[in-house]
Amino acid sequence: MKIIFSNKLSDLKTLLLIRHAKSDWNDVSLSDFDRPLNERGKRDAPLMAQRLLDKKIPIDLFLSSPAKRAKKTASIFAEAYGLDKKQVELYDELYLAPETVFADVISKMNNIADTVAVFAHNPGITEYANSLTNARIDDMPTCCIFAVQAACNNWNEFGAAKKTFLFVDYPKA
Repeated sequence: MKIIFSNKLSDLKTLLLIRHAKSDWNDVSLSDFDRPLNERGKRDAPLMAQRLLDKKIPIDLFLSSPAKRAKKTASIFAEAYGLDKKQVELYDELYLAPETVFADVISKMNNIADTVAVFAHNPGITEYANSLTNARIDDMPTCCIFAVQAACNNWNEFGAAKKTFLFVDYPKA
């Protein structure tokens, strides 16, 4: 599939929905919110960040759930893009968010950002991905990237804009 990105700001908005990398379940005393990445997650996140870099997809804004596993995944991607992990914006409402919350968060993004990466959790991230285009995914695996592009000038127009499915990619693909 050919991906066309605009050279001008505001012609197209690209959304990258990224499920957090695989988390560690070994310490049962940890809350769900505090679960870190396991070894596979620590390998998969840099791999998937590199795949995005290889596709020459710029990312203007990194948003994440504040849960430890999502925040760490976003930080790994941001660092691969040469940014400080402190540049990842945390949104409390993305933790275990339903589909409607994603739409609300996206609609409020800064319009200077043409490409936004959102790091969050199932089932909401899969449900939101499936609401965007005719492309369907049963269940976004860990560290999966689902990419869509919308013909709109502002993020508050994203929900109603005509969207094009770009790709889905995940570590075992």
